[in-house]
Amino acid sequence: MNERDSEAVAAQLLARGYSLAESEETADIILLNTCSVRDLAEQKALGKMRALAADARKSKRNVILGFMGCMAQARGESLIERLPDVDLVIGTQKFHHVADYLDDLLSGRCEKIIDIDEEKDSQMAIREHLLDGRGQKAVTAFVSIMQGCNQRCTFCIVPYTRGKERCRPIDDVVRECRELAEKGVKEITLLGQIVTSYGRGEIPVKDGKSPFVQLLEAVHEVDGIERIRFTAPHPKGYGDDLVEAYGRLPKLVESAHIPIQSGSNRILELMKRGHTREKYLSIIEKLRAVKPEIGICTDIIVGFPGETEDDFKQTVDLIEQVRFDQAFIFKYSPRQGTKAAEMPDQIPQQVKEERHQILLNLMNRIGAERYGRYIGREVEILVEGPSRKNPDRLTGRTRCNKIVVYEGKQEDIGSLVKIKVTRAGTFTLYGEPIYQSPGK
Repeated sequence: MNERDSEAVAAQLLARGYSLAESEETADIILLNTCSVRDLAEQKALGKMRALAADARKSKRNVILGFMGCMAQARGESLIERLPDVDLVIGTQKFHHVADYLDDLLSGRCEKIIDIDEEKDSQMAIREHLLDGRGQKAVTAFVSIMQGCNQRCTFCIVPYTRGKERCRPIDDVVRECRELAEKGVKEITLLGQIVTSYGRGEIPVKDGKSPFVQLLEAVHEVDGIERIRFTAPHPKGYGDDLVEAYGRLPKLVESAHIPIQSGSNRILELMKRGHTREKYLSIIEKLRAVKPEIGICTDIIVGFPGETEDDFKQTVDLIEQVRFDQAFIFKYSPRQGTKAAEMPDQIPQQVKEERHQILLNLMNRIGAERYGRYIGREVEILVEGPSRKNPDRLTGRTRCNKIVVYEGKQEDIGSLVKIKVTRAGTFTLYGEPIYQSPGK
């Protein structure tokens, strides 16, 4: 979501007449879009800003420096007190005011600006896209369908930094998707803090379909959009209507990122996740019954307060049982203001590190096994552009979210291309294109 917010702000600034700098050294304005989910992210942002300020002073350049996003929302004025070189602090509901505030700072009308207030209907303001800012045609795009979160997991600060859930109307989301399709976008990823909570309490259930499934159906009708993804859902949002949609809507890809966080029911209860291990496993079973090749990804936290060795072993067992295609594994990080930060039995850092490494090793093994099964097979990918690690190669994703790298032609970008997989990394596939002969 931070990537989407950053893109929207950049697009707004380009529309106002600003241009993208080649590097930090040549920029007149540098804005850091921040995260508060883990302490490490905040410390990195603070360290980066200190370095930027020091470089500006050393070179005697007049640079406007600013913080945006969740850390800006949570810390507000204290960021400027801590880092006097910072000129702008913008909260999570104020991204669409950045251009105006920069104009005020550049004109000298204001010396410092801090705005972390709530704003009605801010969810309607993140619409701009930077489709031509990467030097190539855009193939995929993120679409924010809502802001905020009502879940209040005991470890999470997001409800405090992003506010309550606020949703955009279905027609408005569809209009944005249609505009993107007209500009050549082939794949849409719908975004929400808990994306499957979309419209809950605002849009009525219709014919047994939740508001989110109604939205999927509406986006599915947009001509030009060939693939639909979404992130990040919550297990509680996987009703039978959503499971059934995977088998009914061809554009809805066989991919699901469903955070479990822990394999222990006791820890899930302490986290206030609102689901059990058994419920989660039943969702996976239903999804694989509808789409056997579906790619399943998850989030896991190790070292949550009170996590015993047995609790941790239950998480290991769940990973072995589900055999995820990928998992994002995090060490628990206390966040000020959350209930978990005040819980007893905080886990020593060394134990967190050990458990984290065990899960990383486990997922690397499972990933290598699951990806290795693709060697010799043909897969179809939507080619997104040059590989980040090797720009001489192209990259794309399968419907089940496997990244594939190959040597291809520039005109492949934006097309569906069949690839014969020749080797597999832990979480990446490599192969050769299979081009159809003319007339076939």
